[in-house]
Amino acid sequence: MAEAQQEKRAARRFALRIPVAVSRGENSNHDESAQIRDVSARGISFYLDAPIEQGSLIGFTLTLPPEITLTESIRVQCKGRIVRVEDGASDGKMAVAAVIEEYEFLPGS
Repeated sequence: MAEAQQEKRAARRFALRIPVAVSRGENSNHDESAQIRDVSARGISFYLDAPIEQGSLIGFTLTLPPEITLTESIRVQCKGRIVRVEDGASDGKMAVAAVIEEYEFLPGS
């Protein structure tokens, strides 16, 4: 009987199906829409239409819903680095995981 794989994540992950605006590189002014798979305090996983290299720098902005914040919705702008790219979604999208290196809460709209 196979041994269950031990959970290595230190932060709780939330499975959210919300949009995220992703910019590639440090100084990119072009955002592309992506769909979040899950998010935690340390990382994010989402689906992209076009391939991206592991190790690439990215920026992304998302709005955390009240179910997560336990108050009102909060917009967060983050910078991170791609740590994993998985091919294989049936719709041709790439599943991408990134570590969050910096974040900033944005003022309400």
